[in-house]
Amino acid sequence: MITAMLKKSSSNVQETRITSLVCHVLIWITALFLIPNPLNLIPIPVLYGLFLFLAIVSLDDLQLWERMLLVFTEQNSYPPTHYIRKVPQKMVHCFTLMQVLQLAVLCAVSFSGYPYLKMLFPAFLVLMIPIRLKLIPKLIREQYLKALDGHF
Repeated sequence: MITAMLKKSSSNVQETRITSLVCHVLIWITALFLIPNPLNLIPIPVLYGLFLFLAIVSLDDLQLWERMLLVFTEQNSYPPTHYIRKVPQKMVHCFTLMQVLQLAVLCAVSFSGYPYLKMLFPAFLVLMIPIRLKLIPKLIREQYLKALDGHF
């Protein structure tokens, strides 16, 4: 008697919108029932600590953070990521500096003590689009920008 073992494996994964729908419904339910009363029982420093922890944990996934660390790393110690092999070191640091300056402008506007300046934050955010599409390509070649953006 011969028995055969069949092994099923997935060849692809299809994204569904059910997951995001369920997540948003759960967020809505949480906001509806927890915001007014029980959320007041949690001290504000605890919430600040939670958000700070989440921000620090997510830094490793950001390419900007990785490129900021490359400024302080010797070139022979660079990780073998695709954009470092395709883009000169000077261009990587130039692009990183431009992004850090844009982030600094957005932070300065949003953390400003002037309420009227804070109201202009969406305008400053929209202003970053023409800077990225028109100004930065004049300073860095298109092929380098595609590599830095993740377009092979």
